[in-house]
Amino acid sequence: MMHWIILPVVLPAMLAPLIGFVMRHDIVLARTASVAGTVALLAVALGLFGMAADGATHVYRLGDWPAPFGIVLVLDRLSALMVLLTATLALLVLIHAIATGWDARGKHFHALFQFQLMGICGAFLTGDVFNMFVFFEVLLIASYGLMIHSGGRARMQAGLQYVVMNLAGSTLFLFALGTLYASTGTLNIADIGRVVATIPPEEAALVRVAAMLLMIVFAVKAALFPVQFWLPGTYANAPAPVAALFAIMTKVGAYAILRVHTVSFGPGIEGTEDLAATWLFPAALITIAIGAFGVLGARRLMPLIAFSVLGSMGTLLIALAAFTPEATSAGLYYLVHSTFAAACLFLVADLVVRRRAGDTLTPRPPTVQNGLFAALFFAAAIGMAGMPPLSGFLGKLLVLDALRAPGTIGWAWTAVLAGSLVTILGFARAGSVLFWKSTATPAPETDTPVAAAARPLEVAPAMAGLAVLALLAVFAGPLSSYLQDTAAQLYDRAGYTTAVLTPETEG
Repeated sequence: MMHWIILPVVLPAMLAPLIGFVMRHDIVLARTASVAGTVALLAVALGLFGMAADGATHVYRLGDWPAPFGIVLVLDRLSALMVLLTATLALLVLIHAIATGWDARGKHFHALFQFQLMGICGAFLTGDVFNMFVFFEVLLIASYGLMIHSGGRARMQAGLQYVVMNLAGSTLFLFALGTLYASTGTLNIADIGRVVATIPPEEAALVRVAAMLLMIVFAVKAALFPVQFWLPGTYANAPAPVAALFAIMTKVGAYAILRVHTVSFGPGIEGTEDLAATWLFPAALITIAIGAFGVLGARRLMPLIAFSVLGSMGTLLIALAAFTPEATSAGLYYLVHSTFAAACLFLVADLVVRRRAGDTLTPRPPTVQNGLFAALFFAAAIGMAGMPPLSGFLGKLLVLDALRAPGTIGWAWTAVLAGSLVTILGFARAGSVLFWKSTATPAPETDTPVAAAARPLEVAPAMAGLAVLALLAVFAGPLSSYLQDTAAQLYDRAGYTTAVLTPETEG
């Protein structure tokens, strides 16, 4: 059973080259293998989720080398949740890409897709920051290939900006790793926390430099101000299924901030405990503002959704910045919600844009199935904006309830509530132009064929994502209890360190 822990990394890693070298000329075979692999990944993720539910921290030692000398993968409630979230989202996105034909616009979509899953799952499971860097690089390579899938000048320009920004982040990551190893002698997440706790605060300057460098690197991945500017262009110009998969990419950065700056540098470690929160909170406030006003000012549908993703990351990080179990559990609920909400918006937008011949927010004649698309967009938009009855409302309510400290309540509540209002206005404006004003626009008298209606399989992934948002609201109580236990386990640094560094631990 313990070998299951490495399967989310090994399974797509073995499948990707097989698809890339053997099946790339047979789209049916590539689709079959990719879907089968993703379904298998989901089954493994469900098994790991059940395995982690007992509250134990499970450690997989590659080559049976003990930490911190060997590579370890660590499974706890948080990493199991993130792997399950990734696998579920990946299956929805893959079905949409196949149903709409996006995957057939290039020979390597499915191979890159599997490499992407390998990088994401590896980043969530790794127990040391060097291998986190390795998996980040796998993510960068695969995501760049997916970003420019099917070509186009705008897509290439956005992809270049994306890869340059992330390469700069990778360079900083290497500097941070060198600095951290020079000051602590280890790169294992648990061992770093153990060593840093023994360093007197007046001698921890080099450790603080490394911690801040890591914060900047993770902020790039999470699209946090002031290094957020790559996200709107990248997400707006990426193929819609790729942008939907990228909804989990920013969460990799948020996860890294949470894991490393809690276990290695977090509460209870005198030299570094307040370092991350000091900078993370104001940056998250500004990120919310940028996202909200970006939604309000967007003149195209895809950038509007991209800015809403940016605003949701600000809301998530404002919760994580508190570094308390209560705020973290609220943030994790919102993390799950915002991932599916963003993905649904991109999938619905793809259905609309393909039938409007462009994503410009100007009145045009109504498309086929205009009512269906309007309903899907409305549901996804209220989910992202945080209106009832979907889980976005509960997610933001939990975040606000957790942020009631005297020094943060005014700023946090104002930012979240005002940002939500502005976001609602932006989505309302876009929806009225796309679906309401279009009904008053006469269709031109041309011989251009009317776009075909969306087939059930094309609509199913978006509807399944919306169903997940509804289920998150219905089962908010049990999920919140699980996430509270998840946060409590995360902040149990001693338990994590003992499980990872004790040779007798099951492995």
